[in-house]
Amino acid sequence: MAAFPAPASGVVPTDQLVLRAAATPAFLGRYRGQTRVHTESDLRVFLRWCTDQDLDPLAAARVDVERYVRWLQDVRRYQPSTVSRRLSVVVGFYRVCVIDAILDHSPADYVRRPTVPAESPTLGLGHLQFEALITTARLSSNPNDFALVALLGLLGLRIFEACGASIADLGEEHGHRVLRVRGKGGKVVLVPLPPAVARAIDGPSTTAPPGRSFATPSGCGWTATPPPAGSSTWPTPPGSGCQGCIPTCSATRFVTTMLDAGVSLRDVQIAARHADPRTTMRYDRARKNLDRHPNYILAAYMASGT
Repeated sequence: MAAFPAPASGVVPTDQLVLRAAATPAFLGRYRGQTRVHTESDLRVFLRWCTDQDLDPLAAARVDVERYVRWLQDVRRYQPSTVSRRLSVVVGFYRVCVIDAILDHSPADYVRRPTVPAESPTLGLGHLQFEALITTARLSSNPNDFALVALLGLLGLRIFEACGASIADLGEEHGHRVLRVRGKGGKVVLVPLPPAVARAIDGPSTTAPPGRSFATPSGCGWTATPPPAGSSTWPTPPGSGCQGCIPTCSATRFVTTMLDAGVSLRDVQIAARHADPRTTMRYDRARKNLDRHPNYILAAYMASGT
């Protein structure tokens, strides 16, 4: 599918031909896998907005990119993090246009980025709520529900990683049962399987044919399709009895639960495969959890004097 929407008249201007033949493929060619899918989706939003504005993207000025940002904020009502991500895609697109000599300069160079709060205001599931979710999935008549919740919530896999895992990816390494996971950019990592997760995937793995994911219902044809435009909620697999597990037991819950359990930020960062610890901290949706407030640690340390 072309990233640039075709005009209603069916006649493609020369500039749009250049955009399709050179600029867009050159930019998207830097990405692979799901990263490319998501980047193309974000770029398509901008190019469609340009079409609606009767604006040639190759003739856009800084004020046009500013107007696009305001549209994302005021009309689409996106969160600052979403606006910042979509603006980053536009900035990268124009940067490649300059590198490939399609444009003399980038109209997005001096566009003001929205301020993204260091802490997310969204709170995830509590510890007991997460336990209830796991129990519900374990008791489900569909064993794929338990497998999917375990992979997302207990291993911290991304949705496309969990749905792409199959029997062929199971193995052993240095006495540990592991799962070979294909992450962003095609990177392959070995993730150790705790006994609870191993039990969760053993049921589906005994009936699923080689190559088919044991985290999705057999034969449903569900794949890790990105959320619809304007939504941050992943679609739930058809036929799944565990409705709502996709948006609630992802990396957010994984990071928060690990920090609640006393795991160091550095170890959580490694487990979640985050390049920047600030990303890990932003995923921690229970930062205001009083149960692990530092005041308790200090008071216990000074207990002999008090």
